[in-house]
Amino acid sequence: MAIQRFGSGFDDMMPQTFSSMLDRFFNDSVNSRERLNSFSPQVDTCETEKGYEVEMALPGLKKEDIHLDYQQGRLTISGERRFNKEQKDKRYHLVESQYGSFSRSFQFPDTVRPENIEAVFENGILHVRVPKDEQKTARHRIEVREGSNQPIQIEQNADNQGADAKGNTSSRKKQASMATENGNK
Repeated sequence: MAIQRFGSGFDDMMPQTFSSMLDRFFNDSVNSRERLNSFSPQVDTCETEKGYEVEMALPGLKKEDIHLDYQQGRLTISGERRFNKEQKDKRYHLVESQYGSFSRSFQFPDTVRPENIEAVFENGILHVRVPKDEQKTARHRIEVREGSNQPIQIEQNADNQGADAKGNTSSRKKQASMATENGNK
């Protein structure tokens, strides 16, 4: 079989040679069978202040063919688009439409109110609105307080070593002399 370049528009429908026509016939026939068994609808999702919106393109389906399920924060939309084989007077040469079962799932945060989810099927588009729970999404301002202004207790020893409240020792005199030595070098 030859590798064939596909253009746009009418050129794709007109083969250059009989051999390429046969190649295209057999390739498209195999691909058509695969498309008949798989259907992955196109989806648009967005978030608004009040919730989430899912739009799914489901041309040729009826609302009875579509099932929605919400469980543990996951919205699952499933269904099936069947190929109508009962057309006895037609012989298809090319089938580019997708047919078959589909299932798409969407995970939502716990700020969703599942009892208020709405789904409307209109003109081949499924519109799903998933509202947010306003009580869970309300912003709370957290005040930053100042810590206690109590200084750390330091005990002084005879050699100018101090111990903090945890018992760790440090020597400011040693640190100062080391800084002076490093600066003179």
